[in-house]
Amino acid sequence: MSTTTTTDSRSREKAPAGEKIADWADGRLGIYSLAKANMRKIFPDHWSFMLGEICLYSFIIIILTGVYLTLFFHPSMNEIEYHGSYVPLQGQLMSEAFASTLDISFDVRGGLLIRQIHHWAAIVFLAGMFVHMMRVFFTGAFRKPREINWMFGFLLFVLGMFTGFTGYSLPDDLLSGTGVRFTQGAILATPIVGTYISMFLFGGEFPGGDFVSRFYSIHILLLPGIMLGLVVGHLILVFYHKHTQFAGPGKTNKNVVGMPLLPVYMAKAGGFFFLVFGFIAMLAAVASINPIWVLGPYRPDQVSTGAQPDWYMGFAEGLIRAMPGWEINFWGHTLVLGVFIPLVLFGLFLGILALYPFIESWITGDKSEHHILDRPRNAPTRTAFGVAWVTAYMIMLIGGGNDIVATHFHLSINSVTWFVRVGFFVGPVIAFVVTKRICLGLQRRDKDKVLHGRESGIIKRLPHGEFIEVHEPLSQEALHTLTAHEQYEPAAIGPAVDENGVERKVKGPQKLRAKLSNAYFGEDNQIPKPTAEEYKEITSGHGHH
Repeated sequence: MSTTTTTDSRSREKAPAGEKIADWADGRLGIYSLAKANMRKIFPDHWSFMLGEICLYSFIIIILTGVYLTLFFHPSMNEIEYHGSYVPLQGQLMSEAFASTLDISFDVRGGLLIRQIHHWAAIVFLAGMFVHMMRVFFTGAFRKPREINWMFGFLLFVLGMFTGFTGYSLPDDLLSGTGVRFTQGAILATPIVGTYISMFLFGGEFPGGDFVSRFYSIHILLLPGIMLGLVVGHLILVFYHKHTQFAGPGKTNKNVVGMPLLPVYMAKAGGFFFLVFGFIAMLAAVASINPIWVLGPYRPDQVSTGAQPDWYMGFAEGLIRAMPGWEINFWGHTLVLGVFIPLVLFGLFLGILALYPFIESWITGDKSEHHILDRPRNAPTRTAFGVAWVTAYMIMLIGGGNDIVATHFHLSINSVTWFVRVGFFVGPVIAFVVTKRICLGLQRRDKDKVLHGRESGIIKRLPHGEFIEVHEPLSQEALHTLTAHEQYEPAAIGPAVDENGVERKVKGPQKLRAKLSNAYFGEDNQIPKPTAEEYKEITSGHGHH
């Protein structure tokens, strides 16, 4: 016993320092077994999966650059006289927040570049989140067991919007001040609690004396802390549920075909991180964003020309700009419907998207797990709904910049506003119908390719003079990809009477579910997959060229 102990102690003394540290950590944390279980985890390989990585890497860049900026920013609205490097503003009165932002831009080494990397990374993060969520939506990756992960992603997107808003409001310049004033007006339109929320945020009547410090706490502590927790939870669930994959030979709901996390995937992910960082740094170096010195400090009696929020807040602003200025008096109080209704619509618009996984699960009645992704064409109603949602979002984005559109394209601002008002109701409907018809057409083409093969471009003349194009049969891999998707039967209400001839009482939710299910999976809403009998009949020579 003593000999063994002596031998083990000698081997530990001869081991490298790194191995000693690893052994020490393993004895307390069990990292060897943890690494063995997870470091060889398989991830599928598809270009669209990089969208989530872009979001993660840009979030990391935001955190790193944000820590650097906090070292030099002074979140105070105390008024001082500027005597910094930017000569045109010397001698002007401004807040310490604005002055410190000028110092970061002109006096801190690399400050302006870091500021712009931080801002561009926020825009890339939210753009990546938007596209990533659409990829998840259109491929059905939100289905069981990933509904909670979809909610995590949705909350990250919404919190990212408000984190970005509080961030670009901190410099207290004329542009951000105009946006804050706009937001304060929207808050005041909220019945009963609007005044209290405004007084809390601004520390009194607008602009108050505390809103920069309060926005600062929200921006660097509250929202990022919640977002970091959501990111960690999102990644844990991705590991736990395993990654989704597109249909293909050998791919089932019980396996994952791809590459191991170590060393292949980690090497690719590390390289991609530096590509994202490099792209954002290049963008920040060549494309100026938020040049506050051009606009000057915020003054309540001034408004910057062409004031526009970042793109992700344009939808909410577009709703308010497009809404008529309706007001009603209710119990001695004035309700500003021209602002309150757009806020309700904004929340409703986002809420429908957040709850969609549960809505579709209820319509289909499907409770099974799904790890194979849909091709968007094979879920035409869902795809059409998603395109309609994006169409409405983009139309309202135009509404949020109606003055810029009018001046740049020499149009009447009233014409642009009416286009947005009409387009908000008509555009999504047209997008829905057109997208659904395109998906059904693509399904018909896929069915034709399965049954008749691929067009080869070779023209053949038959003995009786007819010219035909020779079709080549598809490979087994292609046949599997085109026929692997599931097709649901529409939910039926059932017979109108029971076995005793008594009329059944059908509840309203059951009727609604049947109608929605028919709209998703009815006769004219999906093209039936070719059956094995049809394939055998055609490929045996009957009608196959």
